[in-house]
Amino acid sequence: MNSSNALPSLEQAMDTIPFYKPHGSEIELFERAWRNRLPLLIKGPTGCGKTRFVAHMAARLNLPLYTVACHDDLTAADLVGRHLIGNGQTVWCDGPLTRAVREGGICYLDEVVEARKDTTVVLHPLADDRRILPIDRTGELLEAPPSFMLVVSYNPGYQNFLKGMKPSTRQRFVSLGFDFPAPAQEEAILVGETSIDNMAAKRLVSIAQAFRALRGHDLEEVASTRLLVYAATLIKDGCEPSLACRAALVETLTDDPDTASALSEVIDATFGK
Repeated sequence: MNSSNALPSLEQAMDTIPFYKPHGSEIELFERAWRNRLPLLIKGPTGCGKTRFVAHMAARLNLPLYTVACHDDLTAADLVGRHLIGNGQTVWCDGPLTRAVREGGICYLDEVVEARKDTTVVLHPLADDRRILPIDRTGELLEAPPSFMLVVSYNPGYQNFLKGMKPSTRQRFVSLGFDFPAPAQEEAILVGETSIDNMAAKRLVSIAQAFRALRGHDLEEVASTRLLVYAATLIKDGCEPSLACRAALVETLTDDPDTASALSEVIDATFGK
């Protein structure tokens, strides 16, 4: 664990850092937020690289990372911890948020708006200048060390009145907006992730661009960078490109036969039958 505010050299952790292609100044902003003990909110569409970015930064900063996939049934105890019975005795078991605080790591709450609002309230004392975590069940009051960072994310495309983040929570965070990369960057991501050739990467990105133009019309969700990586992985393994794209893109994005047929025509026109 790195408990100081001095960044470790990139070379020291290079072998363990997940591949990530920067979109802009997000790495600089993350490091500045971490150094200054500011919580970070990342918002962007599904599959645009939010989770990979956080994993990259945790490795880059040499910090333990605890990731929580938020959902409707997530409770405060799931985050903080609970007493468990084992071997005839009751023992306290830390939740991921508590472990991250104790170890001075990063706690990442993915799709935080999916959690109940009464659950996310537990984040408030950690996400302001107090940086404390009260544990009522044990009577502890944990002070977050300098290296601890709270990071949350959500997809604004799914946000609605019932599942939006409370202003009292949202205004505790520095915010960073993500979107799908520019075509040249997305091609570089595919090459870097899968070692696919440049021409195939270019064709995949052109397909994604065509699919994304259909958002809100024929598609509720569009081709994410994650899905492009899946398609590229299959192609790199020797799968016929049109088949790979249908499996990784078309069948994942729609169940409608007419829409699937139209998407397949785009693929065939790009790669050829």
